[in-house]
Amino acid sequence: MTNYGAIPTSSHPSPAIDLEYISRAKHRIKSGLATRRPWKSMFDFESMTVPHGFFDAISRIKTNLGYFRANYAIGVLFILFLSLLYHPTSLIVLSILVFFWIFLYFLRDEPLVVFGYQIDDRTVMIGLSVLTVVMLLLTHATWNILGSLLTAAVLLLIHAAVRRSDNLFLDEEAAAVTESSGLMSYPSS
Repeated sequence: MTNYGAIPTSSHPSPAIDLEYISRAKHRIKSGLATRRPWKSMFDFESMTVPHGFFDAISRIKTNLGYFRANYAIGVLFILFLSLLYHPTSLIVLSILVFFWIFLYFLRDEPLVVFGYQIDDRTVMIGLSVLTVVMLLLTHATWNILGSLLTAAVLLLIHAAVRRSDNLFLDEEAAAVTESSGLMSYPSS
């Protein structure tokens, strides 16, 4: 006699959720977001002043670009996202590229090593930026992309120039990375 209405049961239990993997992912997300500076610090209106001259503006831009690098990358990606709302193909491509950004730039907890060379964050950011622009230009939303990138660059440079940098403290490692060439030899073990 068969039970046609019965729900079949499995003789072996379903695989358990890998809690260690989830815990590591949460830790990587927290440490990845740690490279982002607090938005409150970035938009501290008491620290916004007109630079005293051209060289003061250049100095502020260099310091702020190094200090708020992750914040600026998030801002540029957000402006790019807003400009592509009416281009679904471009938005899908951007969504895929955002995953690359998340895993290769924001959530990476170890240095990126390619062919025995350690690639620093600045080089990864430049490479991802170029890949993002090229892939999006292939989706035929050229004017939206160029307009949004120009808008983001202008806003970024204005912020970097007017945000005083004398109250920002770069740690020694970040300062060394800012001055490095982007490719460093990585000893193989």
